[in-house]
Order: sequence, then structure tokens, then C-alpha cells
Amino acid sequence: QVQLVESGGGLVQAGGSLRLSCAASGNIVDINAMGWYRQAPGKQRELVVFIPDDATATYADSVKGRFTGSRDNAKSTVYLQMNSLKPEDTAIYYCNAKALTGWGIEGYWGQGTQVTVSS
Repeated sequence: QVQLVESGGGLVQAGGSLRLSCAASGNIVDINAMGWYRQAPGKQRELVVFIPDDATATYADSVKGRFTGSRDNAKSTVYLQMNSLKPEDTAIYYCNAKALTGWGIEGYWGQGTQVTVSS
């Protein structure tokens, strides 16, 4: 089993910044990719940033230039630096990891952290 624990969400005014963190733990052999998704009320979950091993991060068009995803492989942690936040960024943000365990490669999700941007 793999556990993903997120932190860093909260309430911020438009134009402000937040930094999310997500640490993976458990019976992990290797992590192939990590990233962030978000789900706003009444909407489907959508990709924010996807960061595979040895490859360039892929961002949703709506966050390009404002959000930066990064990984610390030594700590099995992924970060999301969010700048110039807008009210439409309000959502629950979920960490995702594709990890290799003794059972094979599977995708895992964190419990989600709320980000609220006030206008």
C-alpha cells in the first residue's frame, strides 16, 4: 500500500500564493510519476500538473505561467507552488502518484486539500 499525505491548502485572497506538498510513503519500490489534480464544486476532476521521471512537467493551460510543480525524489514528495491565484482556482486539490510496489504499478490518490481563493 501507498499513502499520500497532502498539506498546505487554505484560504487566500486573489493574487496571493500558496504552496502545496504531498509526501508518499509505504511499500514503494519506485515512483514513476507524481502530479496534482483538482476538482471544483459541480465539475469533474482535472489535471493541474503531471511530472514524470526524467521528463518535462505538463501543465493545464489554465495554470501555465502561474503554477509550478516540482518533485523531490529523495523525499518521495511533490510540490505545487501556486502564484497569482484566481477565484476560479478554488477547488479541492488531489495529489496523485504512479508507484511501483511489490504488486505492480498502480495509481494512488491523496485525500485532498481545500484551496479557496476569495475575490
